[in-house]
Amino acid sequence: MKLLLFCVLIGLTTLAHSAEKPNVLILYADDLGFGDLSIQNPDSKIPTPNLDQLAKEGMRFTDGHSSSGICTPSRYALLTGRHHWRDFHGIVNAFGDSPFKKERLTLPEMMKAKGYRTAAIGKWHLGWNWDAIKKPGAKPSGEGRKRVWGPEAFDWSKSIPNGPLDHGFDHYFGDTVINFPPYCWIEDDKVVKVPDTLMDTSKWKPIKEGNWECRPGPMTSDWDPYENIPTTTQKGIDYIKASVSKEEPFFLYFAFPSPHAPIIPNDEFDGKSEAGPYGDFVYETDHACGRILEALKESGVAENTIVIFSADNGPEKYAYARDEKFDHWSAKPFRGLKRDIYEGGHHVPFIVKWPGLTEAGSTSDALVSQIDIMATLASMLEFELPDDAAEDSHDLLPLIKGDVEKVRNSHVHNTKENSYAIRDGEWILVAAKTGYLSGRNKAWEAKRNYPADDDSEYELYHFPSDPGQMKNVAKEHPEKVGEMAALLKQIREQGYSAPRLAR
Repeated sequence: MKLLLFCVLIGLTTLAHSAEKPNVLILYADDLGFGDLSIQNPDSKIPTPNLDQLAKEGMRFTDGHSSSGICTPSRYALLTGRHHWRDFHGIVNAFGDSPFKKERLTLPEMMKAKGYRTAAIGKWHLGWNWDAIKKPGAKPSGEGRKRVWGPEAFDWSKSIPNGPLDHGFDHYFGDTVINFPPYCWIEDDKVVKVPDTLMDTSKWKPIKEGNWECRPGPMTSDWDPYENIPTTTQKGIDYIKASVSKEEPFFLYFAFPSPHAPIIPNDEFDGKSEAGPYGDFVYETDHACGRILEALKESGVAENTIVIFSADNGPEKYAYARDEKFDHWSAKPFRGLKRDIYEGGHHVPFIVKWPGLTEAGSTSDALVSQIDIMATLASMLEFELPDDAAEDSHDLLPLIKGDVEKVRNSHVHNTKENSYAIRDGEWILVAAKTGYLSGRNKAWEAKRNYPADDDSEYELYHFPSDPGQMKNVAKEHPEKVGEMAALLKQIREQGYSAPRLAR
């Protein structure tokens, strides 16, 4: 009887404690520029009323960063609190396996340990073990980059291991990657409908801008990429509304496929911006954010939900043509785009609404990173992170509470092996001959009066006075170059940058 009473009391205590914990919603855009949000760029040609409103209700960080200038690494860093470059650099390709090691503690695993229900909806791009469901003897057609797996190569009735459910999420719904096969919905660890043909873009409505950029592979005959945002948004709304009847708080990681290519805004959003179909796609993304945020209010949980909005990296290289045609620079005020280690590649929108903590309409110019989300939530939950977890994550809670002006002083940026940039205080060192990895656009530079590249080994910029990284002052400050190069080497070699591990 005593044991039974003890268990009941523990259960009641757990339930009472969980009810006090806030829900957590992460809204994660794909290839969205810092200057695309109208609240951050008065010259933006794209209305973003819902994200502007979120910023007005919360805190907008003007110096927020992703770990990488490309998709997979930034997502990995956000969900582990660890710089991606400690483990890998590139993306998970079509039918690629997960970069997570079994022993690696993830953000959703931490949340589960503290009594949260966890869900991922939308773009995954962190791999699955597709080999586990390939039929014995299955072979692709073609070779090298033209190698294609057909729908007959897989046993689609099987569970697909090493996906979201194996790394901390209780539930998943999405199409894994909008422009990678298989082109079908996946719920938890199984396809919803069996792919029965090869991708055929002629079956789809015409694309609005650019190319499909979809890699060939298995597809369901009725697949419609235009249904991605409407379908996943509704799934997110349903998940939130269903949470009202649940006792545990929720952690929802909602990852948009947009405005990443293919640029496919639905018809109702055509002409909503003055930046072409891309701008309309951003507007549709903002509209979807508004619907999800409205679901929080309708469910009565808005005032007990932490909302974090950011993006995995900067805008794609088509931003150059967009600037020329529409006078809209998606990365404004920065230089560089997706893949680049200049600021535009990783300096991204970063908004936090934390009811009871963030002051409505406040801004912070403190240096912050998506990598910091894990340590920050761990601090809130009083979860003691082990030494082999979240090695680069800084606790932003004191900053969010307004107790301090800054938490981190440095941040390392990387997209490609042996190509790094580091921010330290007011200075940025590009530890390479150029910060461009997506290609140089000399016409764009000439329009803005950028000087010719001096081809020096390093580039050094004073960020407060030169956020556009126009003037390389490495030759004028060789001691600062040496100091920052040494710090970069130290952070890379010591295996961590989180303050709690500095002993």
